[in-house]
Amino acid sequence: MTSKATAYKHTLTPVDDRTIRVERVFDAPRDLVWRAYSEPELLKQWWGRGNRVDVERYEFERGGHWRVVEHWDGGSAGFEGRFREIEPKTLISQTFEWDGAPGHPSVDTTEFSDEDGGRATRIVVTSRAFDEQDAAAMAQAGAESGMAQSYAALDALLERLQGER
Repeated sequence: MTSKATAYKHTLTPVDDRTIRVERVFDAPRDLVWRAYSEPELLKQWWGRGNRVDVERYEFERGGHWRVVEHWDGGSAGFEGRFREIEPKTLISQTFEWDGAPGHPSVDTTEFSDEDGGRATRIVVTSRAFDEQDAAAMAQAGAESGMAQSYAALDALLERLQGER
């Protein structure tokens, strides 16, 4: 499983000046990938690029508030938003706002679907920044490499969860 999981890479495609689309396949069934996104105890094990993460609030329901703080040597950053739409095991749409840019939320929508006869899961993330400047700042800040690091941590978590089954 490890060799297959590490072979998956995400693809990032600009849609327009404010929107990106990311696709990634995980070597795990959709129910496990969904759990990793929807359960705070699992989310904190992969979300922060392998750094320590505190999930301060996670009201996983339409209109619910979420807040996560990522910690690293010498610093931390807080992120929060609201869940706009949740369709179990199919879709999560939420706002995403960094403490360093209050009032500038992006809207992120993650879609989940089966791959390989249900043995793997494809996610498609569409992220629309508040404005073109915010989109450029996210790219400059290394959002894509951070995403790759978080997805690698998610691969490891999913492998561990499958081993526990």
